[in-house]
Amino acid sequence: MARPLRIEFLGAIHHVMARGNARQTIFLNEEDRAAFVDGLGRRSTRTSVCTTRP
Repeated sequence: MARPLRIEFLGAIHHVMARGNARQTIFLNEEDRAAFVDGLGRRSTRTSVCTTRP
């Protein structure tokens, strides 16, 4: 069953996460993970998205 449609509105906060199928590892190593986070950060600044990092 598909999830319900996301309700979108100005100022909405969305949690973005990445997870492999069946919780498989998606990053090969720390460098791979850092490249993903860096790319996400660069794209978010182009689209006026705020990011926080754990």
